[in-house]
Order: sequence, then C-alpha cells, then structure tokens
Amino acid sequence: YEHGIFEQRIVNGWQVEAPEYWLQFGSPWEIVRPESATIVRLRGRVEHRSDAHGRFQPRWVDCATVIGVPYDIPIVGYGGRTVNMLRLWSSRASAAFDLESFNRGGFEQAVHDKVLSETISKVLYPADETERGRELRLIQQYFFVACTLADILRRYDRTHDTLDALPDKVAIQLNDTHPALAIAELMRILVDERGLDWEPAWELTRAVFAYTNHTLLPEALETWPLAMLGALLPRHLDIIYEINARFLRQVAARWPGDGERQRRMSLIREEEPRAVRMAHLAIVGSHRVNGVADLHSRLIRSHLVPDFAEFAPDQFINVTNGVTPRRWLRACNPALAAAITRRIGDGWITDLDQLRRLERFADDAEFQEEFRAIKRAMNAHLS
Repeated sequence: YEHGIFEQRIVNGWQVEAPEYWLQFGSPWEIVRPESATIVRLRGRVEHRSDAHGRFQPRWVDCATVIGVPYDIPIVGYGGRTVNMLRLWSSRASAAFDLESFNRGGFEQAVHDKVLSETISKVLYPADETERGRELRLIQQYFFVACTLADILRRYDRTHDTLDALPDKVAIQLNDTHPALAIAELMRILVDERGLDWEPAWELTRAVFAYTNHTLLPEALETWPLAMLGALLPRHLDIIYEINARFLRQVAARWPGDGERQRRMSLIREEEPRAVRMAHLAIVGSHRVNGVADLHSRLIRSHLVPDFAEFAPDQFINVTNGVTPRRWLRACNPALAAAITRRIGDGWITDLDQLRRLERFADDAEFQEEFRAIKRAMNAHLS
C-alpha cells in the first residue's frame, strides 16, 4: 500500500493518524517484477451460452481492466539459511494516458483511468461510510485476491501439467473474510479458464482453502450488497449463487422441511438490502475453519455458526494464535531478553516453551528486582 496503514503520532496525549509515506524515497528492499504483471478484470457482463455439445460455457465480457504489478521483498528468518519473498502488488492503469482527450483539452480526463486504477493500492481498508468507499474496498479485496491466485497458479503450472496435485502443493489460508472472494475466483479460473466440470473444480477449491475466523459478533461479519457485487463482479456473483444452491440442497437433504435452517445457513441474506454473507462463503468453501484460541473456537461452534458446526463438526478446529519471541521480546526488549538468557540460555529464542524454565526464578529476589527495573525503564522509554 503506497501510504502504508498509517503513521501514528501522539498529540496532547491522543493518537493522530497520518499517511505513512514509506515509499517517498523508494525502498532498497523492493524488487519490481514487471514480467509477472497480472491483468485484473472488473465490471462487464456475463454471456450465458453453451458449446456444440450442450456444455454450459459462460463468458465474462466487456470488462474494465487494471494491471497488478508485483514487488518482492526478501524476508530473512532468524538464523536461517534461506530467504523467502513477500510479494506485494501495486495497481496500475491498463491505459495510463488518453492522448486524444488531452489534445481536445480534457486534461483531467486524460489521466482519469490512471488515477482511479492506482487508487486501489493507495491505502489499506479505505473508509466505507460512503457508497464509493465501500465499492473501492470491495475492488481492493478482489484485486489482491485475483493477483495472488493468478500468481499461485502461474508458479504451479511451471512444474505440473495437470491440476490433480494442486491441494498437495498449494494451501491458502483465508485470514478473516476479506480475501473470501478467492473461493469464487478460483472456481471461475478452474471452470471458465481451465475447463473443469463443477464437481472436480469444487473439490479442488475446498481442498486448497482454510478459513480463520476472528469475529464473534454476528453483526460484525462482513457482507456485500448483491447489487454492488453484481455490478463489479457479475461472474463471481453467478458462481456464489451456484455454490449456494448446491449447498442448500445438501442442507435440505440433511434436515428436510427445515426452511428456517436453510435461511440461516444460506450464503445470501434475503432481508433487504440483500447481501452475500462472506463468512458463510468462507466456511462452505474451506475444508477447515479455525478460531484463534480454545474459548474462541468453542464459541464459534456454539454461538456464531452452530448450524454449520452441526452440519460438519469435523471441519471446525482450534489453532491458538501466538507471537514470535524473536520480534516481541528479543528485538523489542533487549534488556529483558538478556536477563532471561543469563539464567536459562538462549534456546528460548527458537523454542518459546523453554521460558517455563524461568519458573524456578519466580521467588528469586535478584531476578524480581531486575525484572521490575527493566519494566520501569521500558515504560519510561515508551512515554
């Protein structure tokens, strides 16, 4: 994101957010990869047609396009011998400058598409109080999903002639519902572009995706209005409808005549304004759903989506969130890290469980005083 998330300033004791111009002077860590740029389609319409054999072959046509340009940043692990790449995406206009408009005196219109396209990756999570803000946020979510999936499949295709091994080589974790459109996008690619029938495409899709839920309030779960989603991503809305229809047939077979349960479990909220329930899409399209703490995971099953947990209890698991001691202790608080290392060695840096060895120093007066002194010094440093 060109302006990061935000730069935090404390003014008169209050937080004030400002744009973070982290790319103002460029970044020595960034490596641009224009050869891997990806075209992302938006808007347009869907032509529903069949081929000579009667096979349904929809086409997404008359689309607007933007280009996703990847940038790689090397990530070096602690004590590691390899380097992983964090791939970032920047949005670019497919046609940056309209010379004809410029020559007619339409100077603003000449760069209109460029400005709109590059807005996508300006700021993370643009404000969604307005219709245009919500639309930009939806476009942003899809842009990163489309770029990343195209990139994943491009890498996979280098060493594989078929898609059979996709779930063995690719695992995609949906961190909350913001990237849940990836389920519909992968289905679109597999069915429309790769020519798979629906059932094998759906089997591959569910095997690839897993979903992490962070939200326990039903009213806070993300939804997108059908009208907006249909205008921006008409083919994806078609796919979501089909996913929903097939899923609700399974629900009806399990609980015949229970229309209220079908209404609760539907991917579509039928109350006005009608909307797609992104958490339901993420659950139905994933082979695993997890919370981030034991209590949280139990509440997901018992309070947030009990119908889904009853429908597929083995799908729901717990994966407790953790933090890295290398960043949040060794790097952030070197004095405390040194005090710990003097007593139990440095094995805790890569094995956090070794911190249990500190228990024998719980009543050590010298360690207690040193610990309190470090805390006081760090609090003073923060303030």
